[in-house]
Amino acid sequence: MFRPRVVLLVFCCSLLFLAGCGGIVQTDGAAVHTTSTTTPGWNSTLEVHYINVGQSVSTLVVSPTGETMLVDTGHYNDDGEYVLQYLQSHNVTRIDQLVVSHNDADHIGGNAAIIDYYETEADGIGAIYDPGIAASTQTYTEYLDAVEEHDVTLYETREGDSIQFDGVDVQVLGPPEPYLESEARNENSLVLRLGYNETSFLLTGDAEDDQEAYLVETYGQQLDATVLKAGHHGSSSSTSGALLDAVDPGAVVISSAYDSQYDHPTAAVLDRFATRSIPAYWTALHGDIVLVSNGTTVSVQTQQAAPTDPTVLRDGDPIEPGTGGAVTERERLTGAAAVSPAPVATDGGGGNLVIEEIHADAAGDDRENLNDEYVVFGNDGDTDLDLTGWTVADEVDKTYEFPDGYTLAAGDSVTLYTGAGTDTDDELYWDYGSPVWNNAGDTVTVRNSEGDIVREETY
Repeated sequence: MFRPRVVLLVFCCSLLFLAGCGGIVQTDGAAVHTTSTTTPGWNSTLEVHYINVGQSVSTLVVSPTGETMLVDTGHYNDDGEYVLQYLQSHNVTRIDQLVVSHNDADHIGGNAAIIDYYETEADGIGAIYDPGIAASTQTYTEYLDAVEEHDVTLYETREGDSIQFDGVDVQVLGPPEPYLESEARNENSLVLRLGYNETSFLLTGDAEDDQEAYLVETYGQQLDATVLKAGHHGSSSSTSGALLDAVDPGAVVISSAYDSQYDHPTAAVLDRFATRSIPAYWTALHGDIVLVSNGTTVSVQTQQAAPTDPTVLRDGDPIEPGTGGAVTERERLTGAAAVSPAPVATDGGGGNLVIEEIHADAAGDDRENLNDEYVVFGNDGDTDLDLTGWTVADEVDKTYEFPDGYTLAAGDSVTLYTGAGTDTDDELYWDYGSPVWNNAGDTVTVRNSEGDIVREETY
């Protein structure tokens, strides 16, 4: 169940760090959406940039309206130099959302430098999203110091929380609550699924076997994505066969160094790709990798031509991090087929439930106006319809159950509001406490008391 939280930094540094703990303190609240001031020029497409940062990872996402999300900032050994160089060369003047997959130093290496640059020399950082597990490293301390110095809002972010990103359906699928594996940072990485019409992208941070098993068990085929970023830089402890089968990606992107001391990507994980005939793009060989989605297909663009067959991936020539140069299209991937309305399963009789209206985008801040988010159901049959035991769910299985004994009369309609209120014959209240329906698109699924799909509509 989703539990909204805003996490602010409380900086009594002499006490916090001497005590060996981080500076993240949980309070009540909700994430906010910021307005982008990035330089115009991006197309009305979704762009996902995997920056070549060696044995690390950093992913720039640009929404169809020009908002920017940066997921991780590279290794501590270069203090974000490659990432900042890339952002500046692409004229990114603001980071609307800075997402920290987890607080290992090879993922937050540039956090302090990037926060300092964007808060002093550019147009700022909208907010930071962090899974909330501290690290006892100098890199983590510098990151928190930069947040304090520039008063940047920091949210602890968990499964079911919301990151608003204009025109894109951002689902936070992990980490769950409670944390997995005694709060191990890798196993509690922030997992994001970015959906843009028929295309999607799955980012799993450094999730390993425990979190991947949780994701597969919890979401199954809902993990499907056009492109998957290989977990943990191509480690054999990540990107399991079960995850690959659930995601069924058209391609995989690996971010690691060519001469990785950990032998990333490992032979075991490359074998998994090869067995499933999944092409692999590797930043160490292909350089910067840019995926451009028009909502139907994804153009895969790289700096350097190199093998994508996992069995011969290492036959290509490496390209050094920070190497400049344009990208060239190498292939196009097709997104998932549009979801058609499911066949109607009937309970008998003449009642027939229909979805008359889906109002997903509430006025103003969705979280503060939950009763302006609603779905209207109607009975266009010729007899009353007993909805006892029937359920309504979204794509990530947030589920509402109609009250016992509730009957929708023939020809009548009922509005199901996300927020709280008093149920009546024509108004029902989910009382969920946070938005359910994604503004950028979702699927409304209605099941009868036997669990059969009665109506399913994607918007």
